[in-house]
Amino acid sequence: MPETTDDIAEGISFQAFEDDCRLLGSLLHDVLLLELGPHFIHLFERIRILAQSVATMRGAGMEDTGAAVERQLEAELAAMSLEDSLSIARAFSHYLNLTGIAERYHRVRKSRSEVHLSKSCDDIFDKLIQGGVPPEELYDTVCKQGVEIVLTAHPTQINRRTLQYKHLRIAHLLEFNERPDLSHEDREMLIEDLVREITALWQTDELRRHKPTPVDEARAGLHIVEQSLWKAIPRYLRRVSNALKKHTGKPLPLTCTPIKFGSWMGGDRDGNPNVTAKVTRDVSLMSRWMAIDLYIRQLDNLSFELSTKKCSEKLASVANEILLKVDSSESASEETKASPWTQTGPQNIVKLQPSLALAAQLPSGADLPSLTGLVPDAECIGSEAQIRIVKPPWNPKRQGIQIPTEKSDDSPVQSPGRTRPGSSHMGRTPSAGQLRKMLFTESKIGRSSFRKLLEPSLSDRPGITPYRIVLGNVKEKMMKTRRRLELLLEDLPCDYDPAEYYETPDQLLEPLTLCYESLQSCGSSILADGRLADLIRRVATFGMVLMKLDVRQESGRHAEALDAVTSYLDLGIYSEWDEEKKLDFLTRELKGKRPLVPPYIEVAADVQEVLDTFRVAAELGSDSLGAYVISMASNASDVLAVELLQKDARLTVSGDLGRPCPGGTLRVVPLFETVKDLREAGSAIRNLLAIDWYREHVIKNHNGHQEVMVGYSDSGKDAGRFTAAWELYKAQEDVVAACNEFGIKVTLFHGRGGSIGRGGGPTYLAIQSQPPGSVMGTLRSTEQGEMVQANTVYEDPSFITYFQEATPQAELGYLNIGSRPAKRKATPGINNLRAIPWVFAWTQTRLVLPAWLGVGKGLQDALDKGHTEELRAMYDEWPFFQSTLDLIEMVVAKADAPMAKHYDDVLVSSPERRAVGEELRRELARSGEMRAGGQRALQAIGEQPEPEEADREQAAVPQSHEHAAGGGAATAATGRRQPEAP
Repeated sequence: MPETTDDIAEGISFQAFEDDCRLLGSLLHDVLLLELGPHFIHLFERIRILAQSVATMRGAGMEDTGAAVERQLEAELAAMSLEDSLSIARAFSHYLNLTGIAERYHRVRKSRSEVHLSKSCDDIFDKLIQGGVPPEELYDTVCKQGVEIVLTAHPTQINRRTLQYKHLRIAHLLEFNERPDLSHEDREMLIEDLVREITALWQTDELRRHKPTPVDEARAGLHIVEQSLWKAIPRYLRRVSNALKKHTGKPLPLTCTPIKFGSWMGGDRDGNPNVTAKVTRDVSLMSRWMAIDLYIRQLDNLSFELSTKKCSEKLASVANEILLKVDSSESASEETKASPWTQTGPQNIVKLQPSLALAAQLPSGADLPSLTGLVPDAECIGSEAQIRIVKPPWNPKRQGIQIPTEKSDDSPVQSPGRTRPGSSHMGRTPSAGQLRKMLFTESKIGRSSFRKLLEPSLSDRPGITPYRIVLGNVKEKMMKTRRRLELLLEDLPCDYDPAEYYETPDQLLEPLTLCYESLQSCGSSILADGRLADLIRRVATFGMVLMKLDVRQESGRHAEALDAVTSYLDLGIYSEWDEEKKLDFLTRELKGKRPLVPPYIEVAADVQEVLDTFRVAAELGSDSLGAYVISMASNASDVLAVELLQKDARLTVSGDLGRPCPGGTLRVVPLFETVKDLREAGSAIRNLLAIDWYREHVIKNHNGHQEVMVGYSDSGKDAGRFTAAWELYKAQEDVVAACNEFGIKVTLFHGRGGSIGRGGGPTYLAIQSQPPGSVMGTLRSTEQGEMVQANTVYEDPSFITYFQEATPQAELGYLNIGSRPAKRKATPGINNLRAIPWVFAWTQTRLVLPAWLGVGKGLQDALDKGHTEELRAMYDEWPFFQSTLDLIEMVVAKADAPMAKHYDDVLVSSPERRAVGEELRRELARSGEMRAGGQRALQAIGEQPEPEEADREQAAVPQSHEHAAGGGAATAATGRRQPEAP
């Protein structure tokens, strides 16, 4: 059959991918030759050829020959020195990473060559209209949609951030390499740049040598926002708006936010003692600082774009008022300014004077189009993309982090050991040189910073465009807001005049909206819908905090806090009461108007930390924080306990401040994780909503919305992927039904992990798989967890020992990839082991057990009972069942039974425990029959191969990574003391 045009195009595209792989592989070869010499290159190539030969021979059915070559490979690996073993592991790791970069760029290349994207906004809206959805209903539904993506600090990414940035630069260079206008000299320089990046990769330590703090994790999350989400959101909302206007006649409202972002970084203290109340406070302030800093940069670009003078009368009036206010403030400041050297002590109070922050120089990116995402940033122009990293100010006394010593001229925050101009040092008399400096500082020229000298003079200001005056005033307030946050982060006092700062998004949106309406009224809508519309959409999406911070704590910690309080008040021990007594006590206290916790109560440090967290939450309020998530929730009393502690803290803080707490109360979200708790989730929500006080509280303070979180990671560890998925599905149905019974809207918060074993997979499949009626326009999700058989395996006394011997779970605990301990409690067993190291360990051995355990047996039992036709119909007609099977099928294809057996042969000493591994590989083979796909898998699943046959089949499957954990023959054969970095 002759090839079609699509076939030819696919062949050309794949050829480009192979060319990229060969280019990166050859450059890595050159770098290794230069770094380690020809002896290592010979060793590397021999190991690679032997390993490929084993896989090829097994795939061809030449099992005996493949086994002989594998024994030779094992012998050569075992004979290596430790230094050579480490170098070999690193070389293969970089080789796979470079291939992965080429593969990811190949996907981008293919997506760009596709004429029509079937999942674009335009296509989806068109299908809905063609399917009979009225345009008005489509418009209203999109405008009311609410999706919140919550970034977590869970360490599913082992690579250091510096390596991720180097990988990104290599991808940019691959893209640049495809430009048809490159000259011979340009291509030679590009190759030099690639060699430089690969050399830097090789010479960079892959492992973090110090454990990251929660602040480090939060800072990394903020950089994710800056480098990707900040740029992607305006472009995405433009596409939605354009598609909506095309199909309904109306664009998306500027302040409509169908997608928002939250964070757990710095707020998730579940089993992590490193996350304290101070950390939560400071991470929230740091997030605000980053938001303000990003807005200031956008204002500079916007000011240069809006050079027009045509404006509405309202905008002209506002601009004139700003100029008059600035002039009068400067005059008053000149008259009242005191001589600094007459002061006898250090200045602790910083007063920020108003001025007009007009742009003094061309901002970065001002020469680029406004549509974010279609062109690279100014820092990325050229063959070497530069990653701009902004380090927010930080107090070294808190976290041992050095404050950046370079400060802007107009920053009130001084470096340690330095004094501000105009203040004496420790009351000492200044020297003659210091006096001369002070005199110069107070002179007209010295007082003006270099940036101020570049600003237009007063006589020139009448000619300044009104938009630049208004935006300059906005920038000045933003700069004062940023300075105030710096002072708060440094624990320095600052005069606070609310009129001079921005506290809420609405305050910032007011002048921006004024500029937008002015441009629209003057016929300049094309200008209004550019950078200005993008900035308004950013403010509506990110607010003043970028991402609201969720607080998460385990339910038992709240019970311990209430134990301490009730014992102190001679009321008994709270945790020993039954559920009914707890609810009576909590409801009675919630209806009262006095605080419960005595102000001077002395409690244990763990209890005090819980109380301090609620106090910080009261001080920050819902303007900065999102939800209070209760992990391991099981009863209605778990929610009311948090509500009581939250109410008590807000009463105390309000009394101390002499005014109401900022923002509103945090919404309280129970997290149901274990299979037992999932089965009782609906009952717990019914009991909760049956309480009049709580139901009225939800209606009054949370717009009649109850948020409920379901956990994928721990339920997957508890019951296996298949059973957990079904229990999660039923729990969501029951929770939705419970809320409907009381007329309460529900938002389901999905705690999905990154891997299939922790509930991961494509997000659109996850949404399509939800129970009918469970989304209802709102959804939260984290990005980054059968029952009889799972219990049988876990309860086998040999299993825990087998798991500890056959996997590198202990060694993974030494990797500095996250601030959380690997276990919630320092006790043996699987229950206290976190889901991430559980999945990491099985991924390292290539058994990937959490994703498929029990699936094969469960399907086989259904087939044995005559349910074949029902299973086929379920796969064809039920998105939940189809996506679950497809994802498990994909993971099973990645598993490698021979590699898992090799781990057993090297590391497991007891025949009894090796039998556990044989049984698990037998179950993998049963589940592996699904690789035929869909209904064919159901037809073939009844025929079970022997373990040896399964091992032969798995050998032909290409090795892949469900997580970014290294491994392979080299790692297994050389022992497990040095976990390989990806």
